[in-house]
Amino acid sequence: MMLNSLSDLLLDQVRDLHSAETQLVAALPKMAKGASSANLQELFSEHLEQTREHVERLKRIAEMLGGKPTGKTCKAMKGLIEEGKEALGEKGEDAVLDVGLVAAAQRVEHYEIAAYGTAIALAQKVGNNKVVAILEKTLAEEKDADKLLTGVCEDHLFEEATVESEEPASR
Repeated sequence: MMLNSLSDLLLDQVRDLHSAETQLVAALPKMAKGASSANLQELFSEHLEQTREHVERLKRIAEMLGGKPTGKTCKAMKGLIEEGKEALGEKGEDAVLDVGLVAAAQRVEHYEIAAYGTAIALAQKVGNNKVVAILEKTLAEEKDADKLLTGVCEDHLFEEATVESEEPASR
């Protein structure tokens, strides 16, 4: 895709976000299944439904911008999901492993928060207030998801997790 204007770049960013959210739709069920905490499982499942809505919103935005949402692969999300797979493959205490899953999920949320912020700035610059409003709604949901992830750790995972290991970590 030729990027000759900020409008072109906005569509490109929307395509990247669409790819990211679509990849996340595939990853979240695995994260929910891999979590030991019922609260964390529920949080991942709820965010899956929200993420499906994010994909639909991005499709609508791409159409509003005169393009298609597909055609780009978000390599950043690909890498973040790989880190999440690593977290799922670890062995150890359930609560500690769940905190590791939260850490991986928060990296995803922080990436999305940054990406949606950039897309909003572009949409504002090109004067597309309808797109701004849709993106801002999704950004607020991503920020809420991040807070909920922190909350599940603070509410019980940190209390359940062993703080110090009796055996030194292998280095």
